[in-house]
This record gives sequence, structure tokens and C-alpha cells, in this order.
Amino acid sequence: MEGFGVHTSMWTMSWDHAGAERAVAGAVKYGMDFIEIALVNPTAVDAAHSRALLEKNHMRSVCSLGLPERAWASVRPDVAIDYLKVAIDKTADMGGEALSGVIFGGIGERTGVPPTEQEYDNITRVLQAAAQHAKSRGILLGIEAVNRYENHLVNTGAQIVWLIERVGADNVFAHLDTYHMNIEEKGVANGILACRDHLKYIHLSESDRGTPGYGNIPWDVIYGALAAIGFKGGLAMESFINMPPELAYGLAVWRPVAESMEQVMGEGLPFLRNKARQYGLI
Repeated sequence: MEGFGVHTSMWTMSWDHAGAERAVAGAVKYGMDFIEIALVNPTAVDAAHSRALLEKNHMRSVCSLGLPERAWASVRPDVAIDYLKVAIDKTADMGGEALSGVIFGGIGERTGVPPTEQEYDNITRVLQAAAQHAKSRGILLGIEAVNRYENHLVNTGAQIVWLIERVGADNVFAHLDTYHMNIEEKGVANGILACRDHLKYIHLSESDRGTPGYGNIPWDVIYGALAAIGFKGGLAMESFINMPPELAYGLAVWRPVAESMEQVMGEGLPFLRNKARQYGLI
């Protein structure tokens, strides 16, 4: 998962034939090393088409998701296990390297009270089963911490590490996101330092989810901390340009976060790449 990538939301959130072809063509145009495919509906994905498309364009891939409410691991662990197995199989069948994201719960999952031990027991059981299945398919699993307004279960880098150690599988890694770190960490570098032994993937997202370099994320602190731990994983730019209503609700994306895809890719991407070069990360 090394190199510079981009989330497919830049072009589409529907991984059908048309959306896949549009996203892969865009990623190739901008010289990305890999793309992150949003598996909003894993069962509907034509894995053979995606694999052929990716191989034809020499494009590596990672998949990501948040669990739908019917499969929230904290309350419906058996359904969550089945759902993740399908997503893992789709990822493997497409030739992907990892499945990551909010694989422990849903975007918009909040109970209004602190997490319970039963919720964490259920999540641990789900992730142990998913990790075992992923290992049989040669897939890595990533746990992404998100902010308290999107999920009440895992919000910080330290919580990711705690959960990884609880799961106890060697193919599970930490996935950080600068947007969420800016809200939850006591200094964004602390999340990176906490995850240093497990960190393989990071979303590079601006404070308003718009064009990187036009917000409040302390990019020099982020890149400096990544350089300090010798980070060798995937750097994935994430900006939400194309949000369907059901995802916009969970992510609370109510207004345009950038003028256009062209602005994000034409200005934000060079900004992030130059910073990565400055700190010796690419």
C-alpha cells in the first residue's frame, strides 16, 4: 500500500461499470499510484470487470467501507461478519490489497452514551472472524478512527491500537485520517505517534473535507510526524465532491466543500505531493 492514492469519491460513489471506468481514468490522468474504492454496496460490484480495468491501467487498489445499520458489529455481530466476508471477497477478487475504513461500525452510529463492554466484545469477535477470512484471501484489514459525531466507538489513534491488540491478528493495521485527527487528537502528531507500530494508511483530508492547503490542517506537523516514525504506507487524498444523500447524511456534508474536482486535483494534489517530497515520504 505504498505510494500516493486518491479516494474514488473524487469521481463517483457508485462502483458500477461507468463509475469505475470514470474513476480509474481520472486516477491514471493524475498519475496516482493506487485508488481507494468505496464499497458502498459490495454485493453489486462486478469484481471481474473491476479487476480487468485495474490491471489494464496498471492501477493498484484498496477498498473501504462503513457498515450499514443492518450490519452494525456492535449489535448484530453475525450479520456484520457475513457482510465483511462478502466485502473481503470482493476486494480480493478485484485484486485489492486491503479492506479498510469503519469496518467496526457505521458512519452515523451513535447511542448517546459511552461504548459498553458488550459492544466492544461484539466488535472484537467480528474483527477476529473478518481477519481470519481476510488472511485466507491474502487481504489486510484496516481500522480507521473517526470523529465522535460519526461514530462513538473508535475516535483516536490510541483506541485503534487498543482494538488491534485486543483482536490479536497480524493482518490488521491502523488507518488514520487528518480530518478526524484534527477533531479528536490532543495534537495531531500524537495520533501518528500512538499508531507508529501499526500505521500503514492515512487519509489526507482538509479540515472542511475540501481542497488540501485551503483549510486549518497543520500539514507540516502531519508530515513531520510521519517522517519521524519512518512511515512507508499509503498516502490517500480524500475530499468529498460526489456524495449521495445517504452518505452525505452520515458525514454531515451539507454544502460544497470545493469548487470542483478540478480544483481539488489541480491544486490540492500538488500541494500534498510537494509536502510529501519535502519530508522524504515519496
